[in-house]
Amino acid sequence: MLTQGRKTAPAGAVVVTGSSGRVGSALAAAFDAAGWTVRGLDRMPGRWTSTVADLRDDRARRAALRSADVLIHAAALHAPHVGRLSDAEFRAVNVDATAALVEDAARLGVGPILYISSTSVYGHALVPAGQAVWVDERLTPLPRDIYDETKLAAEDLVASCGVPAVTLRIARCFPEPLPVRARHLLHRAVDVTDVAAAGVLAVTYSAVTGTFNVSGPHPFRREDCRALHRDAAAVLAERAPDVVEGFRDRGWAVPGRLDRVYDSTAAANAFGYSPVRGIRHLLRSAADGWTA
Repeated sequence: MLTQGRKTAPAGAVVVTGSSGRVGSALAAAFDAAGWTVRGLDRMPGRWTSTVADLRDDRARRAALRSADVLIHAAALHAPHVGRLSDAEFRAVNVDATAALVEDAARLGVGPILYISSTSVYGHALVPAGQAVWVDERLTPLPRDIYDETKLAAEDLVASCGVPAVTLRIARCFPEPLPVRARHLLHRAVDVTDVAAAGVLAVTYSAVTGTFNVSGPHPFRREDCRALHRDAAAVLAERAPDVVEGFRDRGWAVPGRLDRVYDSTAAANAFGYSPVRGIRHLLRSAADGWTA
């Protein structure tokens, strides 16, 4: 049930930073399909990138924002860059460039702002202590590395920029071998198509602001947490016996223990987020011969 916001028509032009990346390009495609005019900004060329430039290029950044209605900020250095790039570079890209971007957006009257963050910001809070961690927005983030620190700092910048803003903390959504992907989709991953749908919904519903987890769909409940840490296979057999059968049909191990479950209920209530490409979708796709 929606508890916030009212659905509105597309407003016009949307700027997507990181538009050549996996998440940014999916968001751009979804906004285009929903009737928006998309302008993409990225350091690398891509299908949806109209401006090839570094986000720290003041002129390019402001030109992209001019006459735009909405800003989608997906550009960032990510977890795989940790240890390969300096902490100073992380701060320059993930924090300083975000500060300049939202300042420009506020000055030019661009809004709302949609910021793409990560469930990684929960960091050390994801470590179980006798039971699986139920990860909703009430869980206090405990950053564990420079990536988590800078994404959380950027969240704070976006939230305090003076423009209506939504932050989506998205779950794991990069390509993996099918058995690994299947295991993660049980409790801590999301399909990038569902991420893109969430982005469109978050902007389309007026008056929605705040921070929301985007994951799932997952078959578990909060009361399952202790049992999931002890015998996840038994819980899964109760909650989703068809999924257990699908794993076994493919020779994939059913996990015996799960450390966390991501909860997207707040996003469902606020703007109607309803993911569809979860574990059952993957199992059907695998049965049809999909391998990527």
